Amino acid sequence: MLSRRQMLRGLAASTGAAFGAPLLSERVLASPLGNTTPKRVIFFMQNQGFDPKTCIPEGMKHSGTLANAKLPEPISALEPYKERLHIINGLHGLHTSPSHSAFFGALGGYRGSDGVPPSASTIDYELSKVLPQTLLPHLCIGMDSIENMKAKPTIATLSASGAGQPIFMHSNPNHLYQMLYGGISSGEIRLQHEARSSVLSQIELLAAAKGQSLPASDQQRYGQYVQGFQEVNGLRDRLDTVSDHLRQFAPKVDDRYTNPEFETDWHDCLLDLGISALTSGITNTLTIGSGRGEIFGAWKGLGIDQQGHNLGHMDQPDNPIWIKIRQYNSRMLVRIMEKLESVPEGSGTMMDNTVIVYTSNNADKQHTNGANWPVMLLGNFDGAFKSGCFTNVEGKRPINALYTSLLRAAGQNVDRFNMDDKMAKKFDDSTGPLREVLA
Repeated sequence: MLSRRQMLRGLAASTGAAFGAPLLSERVLASPLGNTTPKRVIFFMQNQGFDPKTCIPEGMKHSGTLANAKLPEPISALEPYKERLHIINGLHGLHTSPSHSAFFGALGGYRGSDGVPPSASTIDYELSKVLPQTLLPHLCIGMDSIENMKAKPTIATLSASGAGQPIFMHSNPNHLYQMLYGGISSGEIRLQHEARSSVLSQIELLAAAKGQSLPASDQQRYGQYVQGFQEVNGLRDRLDTVSDHLRQFAPKVDDRYTNPEFETDWHDCLLDLGISALTSGITNTLTIGSGRGEIFGAWKGLGIDQQGHNLGHMDQPDNPIWIKIRQYNSRMLVRIMEKLESVPEGSGTMMDNTVIVYTSNNADKQHTNGANWPVMLLGNFDGAFKSGCFTNVEGKRPINALYTSLLRAAGQNVDRFNMDDKMAKKFDDSTGPLREVLA
């Protein structure tokens, strides 16, 4: 028989609730649903490492412009967008002990490990708090093999709202579509949405009632699960109130949702849903976990038979398999940029107010010590970041310094992110943001 703790974990995973996050009642809508000029951040985390040779132009050893450089084949799809691109090499994550993955530490900038809960909030969640508020402050989507996405429609390995408070990634596009657009759907999707909504509402009421009978020592922990159900149910109700607005952004449901031939069909559906959540104004912080922050992942739709852990044991430079995966990622980045560029915002477009952070959850390769952690930025976040260039970071600067830079660009006057003075003395040669990347 399942223990109460196991039962609650199962219920939590089935909803994808972000336990520990502020209640949705504390959030308001941002433009285009409201009047606040928005900014947005997208994190794209590819597992198994990001070898610098797959993104740094050949012969480019020093910082400089990308204007006359030719991008490597794995990211060649970004060639027309070089003026929006900033390639960063030389950051480190030695203190995260990444190996197969740094898990929550990749976005948290602290020691992470398989099965270890987060020790603090991650940068994506912290940004979601300080950017203009939205209905869904932070959306996480995770891409994996079709078997894993079906067996575990939600999983938490990358993002957290605080110590011991993971945020779940959505991996089944049918469930995510129901959550975001079930209220404006019809037919079977509408019936499933209504049935699931009814069940979750009943669970919330039962959980709240049962929690009152628990010992005081357990009530706080139990209350986090109750809060999770409140968030899911509250989000559904609030989305229903803006249903007319959402109709113009909801992706078209086709056979890829219900009858995917390959896992990449679901990957593409998830990306469409993530983009629609941004363009509709439902969220302004999106985290994409390709491989879901672990050592798994499959791309049979690209003609790749190998999957999971074995991919990490292959050298990435000049490897036709990794060229296909990285090119697929690059095309996804282009899809995001093109869609955001097509939506007017202020005196420009949504892309003008956006930055995309592309990297890996375990630095440069599998079995890494994190000594080099390459990153690509796309977009300048309303002029906050330099673009069209390559930066080779001088000195010993951790990934935390980049996260500090993102917070500075979002208007927060901070000098460090998740790194105290004692830790900084060992792992950081300087303080404050990366001045090489800020405009």
